[in-house]
Amino acid sequence: MIPMMLVLSACGNQNAKNDAAKKSITLMQTSELTTLDNTNQATMPEFNTLTNISEGLYRLNEKDQPVPAMATKIVKPTDNGKKYIFQIRKSAKWSNGDPVKAEDFEYSWKRSLNPANNPVYTYVFSGIKNADAIINHKKSYKSLGIKALSDRTLEITLDHPMAYFNKLVAMPVFMPQDKSFVQKVGVKKYGTNAKTTVSNGAFKITNWTGTNDAYKLVKNPYYWDKKAIQLDQINYKTVKDSNTAHNLFADGKLDDATVSGVTAKSLQDNKDLKRVPKAWTYYLQVNQRKGRPLANQKLRQAISLVINRQELTNKVLADGSTPASGFVSPGTAVDPTTGKDFSEETSFSVKTNITKAKSLWSEGKKEAGITGTVKLSIVGDDQDVTKNVAQYLQSQLDTNLPGAKVSIANIPDKAQQSRRSEGQFDLAQWYWLADFGDPINYLGILTSNNTMNPGKFSDQTYDSLIKKAKTADNQTDYWSYLRQAEKRLMSQNGIIPLYYVKESHLVNPKLHGVEYHVAGFADYTRASIKNS
Repeated sequence: MIPMMLVLSACGNQNAKNDAAKKSITLMQTSELTTLDNTNQATMPEFNTLTNISEGLYRLNEKDQPVPAMATKIVKPTDNGKKYIFQIRKSAKWSNGDPVKAEDFEYSWKRSLNPANNPVYTYVFSGIKNADAIINHKKSYKSLGIKALSDRTLEITLDHPMAYFNKLVAMPVFMPQDKSFVQKVGVKKYGTNAKTTVSNGAFKITNWTGTNDAYKLVKNPYYWDKKAIQLDQINYKTVKDSNTAHNLFADGKLDDATVSGVTAKSLQDNKDLKRVPKAWTYYLQVNQRKGRPLANQKLRQAISLVINRQELTNKVLADGSTPASGFVSPGTAVDPTTGKDFSEETSFSVKTNITKAKSLWSEGKKEAGITGTVKLSIVGDDQDVTKNVAQYLQSQLDTNLPGAKVSIANIPDKAQQSRRSEGQFDLAQWYWLADFGDPINYLGILTSNNTMNPGKFSDQTYDSLIKKAKTADNQTDYWSYLRQAEKRLMSQNGIIPLYYVKESHLVNPKLHGVEYHVAGFADYTRASIKNS
């Protein structure tokens, strides 16, 4: 997921009496919310917020397992695992009182593949009938394998069985949209502010203009499971600086402050610190478009070899994050055919090798026809931790690669996303936070022409392995192809992994019931403020 950099948190701890009375918390985001239209964006602020205001067919429980949400039960597929028939809850309503209908799912999913809607997160639909053909512009988005058979009955057809389907549809991108409401406000205006947003989950958004950095979620009176919701209000504020987050927490203005870098390092023994495991990899997207210097594989490899990941995680981050030895992060999934953690069985060496890097750099320059200085740009968002990592990378490359001249552009999230999508970068600081616990969620985004692959890594062998994995009819082949794909990606330096993120949270001891998902986004809908 995501993939964005945001992080959540919550507020009001020293004012315990007030919090207990009004039952409110405040969540922290590390970048601004720009949209709540789940059909054409895929950012962490969006997905974090959607997790707390909307629901799909299923939601994840505290054990990271799918449970019924808009659907009345967990459905067993028919037709050899390719057809699902869902019944939508009669009590399910939108925050404006409209009933949630099966057509709201059909409308949302098809909007997510409609080229006119500028979709960016299309690859996750792969496996649903005709999705691949739609993504490749060979069929109309209207042919997607989802159909409302009645107001309450929804049929979903797959091209082939998908072992991870139940977790997949819990993702925000698969949430429904109130068709009548979206058409009333206009598809271009939908989700751009609180007035043009409607939700079907535990809360609804208020006080959001579309550009402000603070907003509120208030209890949705129409939510089907409102008896399970103890909070009346969730407040969000944008906090980009880790030290500021710490100070706000210390002042009683954040209940769940996410901290990193030197701030996190100084707080590792704090009694309020909670280490949250995440399936989250921070990496460099590498621009491999024709004419760009890093289209040369040896230059990419040289860059990877000069980065001291151990030093980066220990001294620059110092928050418990660890060197990345592959794309798929530890804890994402256990390979059932081997019994091993997938990340561990596919990892590569992260040791620096300056001598080899310089040799590859020289060879790569010759192959690319480059003489003299190699100018490289690093693009990232404007969070302090991102800036610190960028400065470290700049130093490593400028110092160890002869003729390298690295420039840095740490800019607001929306601007850096635009630069990445337009290919205006050489190296882009980015991350992947798994939306569901399967390696395909990582590896699938790096196939040729994938909308989540702005670096334009393109390798026929890799594409073939991913396709074979997706269509495998048994677990042994599925996991074998995934292992081969991860190793192929690393051998080609399609991306440059940097570190596995470990979130450090300062948590108000009175805050209970938060569901921190390893893959996916933190769910505060069942949270509460208690004295013990």
